[in-house]
Amino acid sequence: MMPNVTRNTRQRAEVLALLREVEGFYTAQQLHQMLIAREARVGLTTVYRTLQLLVDTGEIDSTRLPGGEQLFRRCSQGKHHHHLVCRNCGRTVEVAGPAVERWADQVATQHGFTDVGHTLEIFGTCATCAR
Repeated sequence: MMPNVTRNTRQRAEVLALLREVEGFYTAQQLHQMLIAREARVGLTTVYRTLQLLVDTGEIDSTRLPGGEQLFRRCSQGKHHHHLVCRNCGRTVEVAGPAVERWADQVATQHGFTDVGHTLEIFGTCATCAR
């Protein structure tokens, strides 16, 4: 019998609780350090596995910085959206992009692709960091 990979565990609950409280994207290591500061008993490997499970089930979003580092956050919007992300501080703004949706559908159709999905992250420097 296969294990239930979506079972609610104490560690998963602790990671989700933290993600509900913080804004912006964070690395697994940053989230792990925040959990340790709260005296949560959870290992870094468990944080990585939990974050990937939460991404796979659509409970949180992840993105990659241009250098390849993966970041995670719990979004407030329940529907498809995109992000403006500050490269310096991780401040994130959720944005809708209907023009992007139409463009993605058109490009997919042009090339004979079906059942497509996409992600779009726009990276820059927020006004606070630019000062």
